[in-house]
Amino acid sequence: MTDTTTAETGAATGGVRTLLRLEGLVLFLGMTLLYYQWEGSWLVYVLLFLVPDLSFAAYLAGPRVGAIAYNAAHTYLAPVALMTFGFAGSGPLVLSIAMIWLAHIGIDRALGYGLKYSNGFGFTHLGRIGKDKLTG
Repeated sequence: MTDTTTAETGAATGGVRTLLRLEGLVLFLGMTLLYYQWEGSWLVYVLLFLVPDLSFAAYLAGPRVGAIAYNAAHTYLAPVALMTFGFAGSGPLVLSIAMIWLAHIGIDRALGYGLKYSNGFGFTHLGRIGKDKLTG
């Protein structure tokens, strides 16, 4: 398989896709280990881990709105900013939220759930997922 993008969505393929998924796995493992070292509450970790997936509900308003909401909850921008503010202001809860959020994004990427295109939920920067993968 070559390192190209698919013509219809620009999704990564080949070694680049594998590298992006491995980055996600390392992010998940790294943030979970950091959270453990931080001695964060595992109850908080479990309760907050899937919170970013509430953004799925925006797909009820259509694929464009859904993709915008999902991507807002699944990019590194907000959790990295939170982590920076947490370190700057010594905010342990803010740091915990940032680590959990980044761990969530990492496992999603490792499993192939990339950022969404407005074509539909199954169209991601890491390739097609779900039933869209089967029809493509």
